[in-house]
Amino acid sequence: MPQSIAIEEVVDTFTERVLDLLDEGVYTPVILLDGRSASGKTTLADQLQRSLFKSGETLPRVVHMDDLYQGWNGLQQGHDLLLRNILRPLSERQRAHWQQWNWDLDDRDEWREFDGGTPLIVEGCGSLSQVTAPFANLSLWLEADEAVRAQRWIDRSGHDHDEWWPIWAAQELEFYARERSAEIAQFVART
Repeated sequence: MPQSIAIEEVVDTFTERVLDLLDEGVYTPVILLDGRSASGKTTLADQLQRSLFKSGETLPRVVHMDDLYQGWNGLQQGHDLLLRNILRPLSERQRAHWQQWNWDLDDRDEWREFDGGTPLIVEGCGSLSQVTAPFANLSLWLEADEAVRAQRWIDRSGHDHDEWWPIWAAQELEFYARERSAEIAQFVART
């Protein structure tokens, strides 16, 4: 069962724990931030990255699941790419490599690489599952009310993608019912 944590405490708590992991010799501490769309994952990842850089003097790598999904119907494919091309290789101290999804082209384009050696923050829907959880040193489920998430969605992208909200939400519901991400997270916070 996840431990509840106030959203205001997440950055400081996670920064302290990641710095402890680095001091203990963990080569690439992995932090997975998950939750439904518009629950605050990207904002939190940015805050955590800045805090770790300021405190640890090393810039953590942030991977956004938005760069891994294969379009609007690609939540599962993004999860699978995260596991296959990023988490597994890094756990074996091998180079992670993946081809980013270009939403404008509706296709993969630029290649990215990461050799580890600094913290890795993965944020996005589908990052935390039964198979990815063992790779994480820290995991957090972000909870937000449906009305709050819907307003954040509109604030972020206007009404340009309204037709995709129900399609994406259906994928989330299926994925989270199967993977029980909110239950397997180490921490849960409400935004």
